[in-house]
Amino acid sequence: MSHSRIEQFQAFLEKDPNNSFARYVIAQEQAKTGALAEAVATYRELIRRDPDYVAAYYHGGKALERMDDPRGAADIYRQGLEVARRTGNAHAGGELQEALATLG
Repeated sequence: MSHSRIEQFQAFLEKDPNNSFARYVIAQEQAKTGALAEAVATYRELIRRDPDYVAAYYHGGKALERMDDPRGAADIYRQGLEVARRTGNAHAGGELQEALATLG
């Protein structure tokens, strides 16, 4: 089922390469199926195209944690925390701060 969902949202991206939500869903599905390297690459591409898409930082960091890359996770959490502060997204900022704190 996830594969067809990825294909469905890839079709959306073909029509509109700047569709941040479609790219986010693809990354989420990739992570859910264990394709973590692909998910991280998709989150990074989302961040490159839409740097204010704060959820990509949190979930990208979680994927990096699952890949046993705490340094990479911390880096992306810090970047996301800066974006959350700049955009006034206190909820996301709190989640990112908590995720960063749990890394030690």
